[in-house]
Amino acid sequence: MRVEIWSDIACPWCYVGKARFEKALEAFPHRDQVEVVHRSFELDPGRPKGDVQPVLAMLTKKYGMSEAQARTGEENLGAQAAAEGLDYRTRDRDHGNTFDMHRLLHFAKEHGRQDELIQLLYRANFAEERSVFSEGDERLVELAAEAGLDAEAAREVLADPARYADEVRADEREAAQLGANGVPFFVLDRAYGVSGAQPAEVFTQALTQAWQARSPLKLIDDGGAQACGPDGCAVPQH
Repeated sequence: MRVEIWSDIACPWCYVGKARFEKALEAFPHRDQVEVVHRSFELDPGRPKGDVQPVLAMLTKKYGMSEAQARTGEENLGAQAAAEGLDYRTRDRDHGNTFDMHRLLHFAKEHGRQDELIQLLYRANFAEERSVFSEGDERLVELAAEAGLDAEAAREVLADPARYADEVRADEREAAQLGANGVPFFVLDRAYGVSGAQPAEVFTQALTQAWQARSPLKLIDDGGAQACGPDGCAVPQH
């Protein structure tokens, strides 16, 4: 069974939602048969690459909040993250364009290190003092290397804006086609969707329901066809 997760590194609920989903997946009896794929979704696709600003300033401008409301929201998110065992800096984080991170995640997917990289990007953005936005490509290269990727290859990807750009845009178009207008958005076997950072119990229910709904193979066989098996091949006697 395949679970696709549309998310953005700048999305705090994606950070929390991933932890809740993984809690459900860890307890799922068929977890070894579940493939998880991370898909791209930008919350702020029009933001220029060099436009980096404090999170509180972004929240007050984008959503019309007061600074006090923005601080309260961040503190509430910090409490939600802590409940899932996640570190979360409620002050002095910044915000910027995530397109290069998504391109790098597609590169990581090709090398089987996508989940490792996305977790490091989340940790760097939400829990660490160093910025993933204002320090330039070298910060992302460091994280790619920590995820087990070749640093020079990652640097080459970041240096070429066309690398994996089509893959990012394809993910975003697909999200729109599936009706996702926010993230995190979880799609199970292209049959069930879960929107938002739901409690682990909801993910458990979704995994169970999707697994049980998988269509068994329907065999069309009149009983007379010849075939080969472990004991040899059927040979006509007449």
